[in-house]
Amino acid sequence: MNEYIENRVHEVASYIISSKQTVRKTAKVFGISKDTVYKDMAERLPKINPQLAKEINQILAFNKAARNIRGGEATRIKYLREART
Repeated sequence: MNEYIENRVHEVASYIISSKQTVRKTAKVFGISKDTVYKDMAERLPKINPQLAKEINQILAFNKAARNIRGGEATRIKYLREART
């Protein structure tokens, strides 16, 4: 595997663990696509560091489970703002 890719995988994994951010927000921070972040974490990281991959999978699973809550909260805030104007 390319050294650049391995370094990116480690940087992205460290960021996700420290910040508990979603794939989309992580992609925005690193200037890469969310598909790249997901592929790095789901396919490449287990080959490089299986233990770290387990931690990342737990965080990603939690974020996936909570996405409907975040979406509902965003919609609620949107309509509250519209009601004030």
